[in-house]
Amino acid sequence: MGFTASMMIASRIVMILLSLTIMVRCLRSMLRERYEPEVWAYLRTGRATLPITHWENILGRSRSADLRLDLPGVSRVHAVLSRSDRGVWTIYDIFSRGGVWVNGQRIGADGAELESGDVINLAGHNMRFQDTDQSKRERLEAARTSVGRRISPSLTLLELTVFQIFLLMQHAFSAAPEQLPDIALSFALLIILEWSCYNAMRIIGRSGFEVETLAFYLTTLGFSVAASSTPGDLYKQILLTIAAVLLFLLNGWWLRNLHRTAVMRIPIGLTALALLAVNVVFSDAVLGARNWLEFGGYSFQPSELVKVAYVYVGASTLDRLYRRRNLISFIAFSAICVVALALIGDFGTALIFFVTFLVISFMRSGSIATVFLAVAGAGMAGVMAVSVKPYIAQRFASWGHVWEDMYNTGYQQTRAMSAAASGGLFGKGAGAGWLKDIFAANTDMVFAMVCEELGLIIALCMVLAVLILAFFAVRSARQGRSSYYAIAACASMSMLLVQLSLNVFGSLDLLPFTGVTFPFVSRGGSSLIACWMMMAFIKGADTRKDASFAVRPGERMPNEEKEERA
Repeated sequence: MGFTASMMIASRIVMILLSLTIMVRCLRSMLRERYEPEVWAYLRTGRATLPITHWENILGRSRSADLRLDLPGVSRVHAVLSRSDRGVWTIYDIFSRGGVWVNGQRIGADGAELESGDVINLAGHNMRFQDTDQSKRERLEAARTSVGRRISPSLTLLELTVFQIFLLMQHAFSAAPEQLPDIALSFALLIILEWSCYNAMRIIGRSGFEVETLAFYLTTLGFSVAASSTPGDLYKQILLTIAAVLLFLLNGWWLRNLHRTAVMRIPIGLTALALLAVNVVFSDAVLGARNWLEFGGYSFQPSELVKVAYVYVGASTLDRLYRRRNLISFIAFSAICVVALALIGDFGTALIFFVTFLVISFMRSGSIATVFLAVAGAGMAGVMAVSVKPYIAQRFASWGHVWEDMYNTGYQQTRAMSAAASGGLFGKGAGAGWLKDIFAANTDMVFAMVCEELGLIIALCMVLAVLILAFFAVRSARQGRSSYYAIAACASMSMLLVQLSLNVFGSLDLLPFTGVTFPFVSRGGSSLIACWMMMAFIKGADTRKDASFAVRPGERMPNEEKEERA
């Protein structure tokens, strides 16, 4: 017993050190490395030469403009200069006072395509547009530093593999003998999957792997939760994880072509609405909510897949930046999604969609008024929802008072807080907790379950992994090639952050208990697939050399689209 206890304590300490090391290495690689901008073209004015480092650029006097032109008569937001993923540049006048001319011709509402050397006139000020040819772009790209040179992604992944082996060792001490082969095989397949994904990235020339490493770290904790609570479902869990990673790769490949992405936004949006309609009509209520659909003995949650479609559709701005009338269709789409979620009683997911709507609408329009109007409307809708759905009001009534009724409305949260406190900093060991036997412990209260079994430090690393991804998405948004990638990355992380907050703070009674899952960790295949697919949006926003799914400089000639049409 003494040797076994010592091994368990040693494994917990090693796992904590490995978790902290993985977080620090990913954080340094993703957020501390010097930003090296991509240069796609130049705008030459009488005073200076301005490099164009994005595919969609706001031109104007505003400090937030991508190309700031502090010239008399130029509007704060004067024009948009955009590049398609096939290399065609177009300029749009966005309601400026002084107008936009190209080679002496005033452009209309549909904008005008640009050739290298064209003269652009903004409110009487001439400037020359200069595209970069393929050889120039290749020279600029060669001067940038490939990701992974300073901090090896393979070493970080190796540390994750060692973490998984020690986690498996802990389950070996606590699991029943007949369950151990299933647990060991599932962890082995997970390790094979992550190294296969890493090698696949290397084959296609991508050396950045931090986003995937953090996602696999969280997925590993999800495997631990499943091994503790439902070991019989581990084979299903590994199959769902394989499917999720394949869909992540497929989504990343799809996002390489922004023209195709934009064309498909309407069919994908209609498919999302059809899924919600089927959910509203055919689902059965469980504990007041109708989230699940069942087919052939298998169940899935349509709202999780709709999350991916919502981000996909909402981010499709491309040449429509700052054109508020184009927000109307997105607002209608958002309203239908939220109403459908309210009808099935999934108010936690409705809140996630609403916050994401605020992020997308602000990034698309730059209008604070739009955000305030949406918040006011949501407040009124929230009051109506509480009056129509009594169990929602009951959750708000018990918020902050769970210990006053610990055998009824506060049953789950009081158990979750007690289990989290009993785990301490180092935990009781994987599979050794008692919270796993409480209803929804492996979904709605998974943070407390991880605290109990693996300790507070690893539970906080679990939260930190999502926060690192969020900070990385924001940093990438400021530096991103296209507004699509920037908006999609920020929207995805807003979904995951709100989801995390509702799960963690709800289980600890710091927020009303809404019953949403923790990204990647909570048991549930639909949620896992949606989280992995949203990682493709974050990966697509990565502007570091050889890190992103997005098209690399030099893959297409600047005027290839025009040549194909000719």
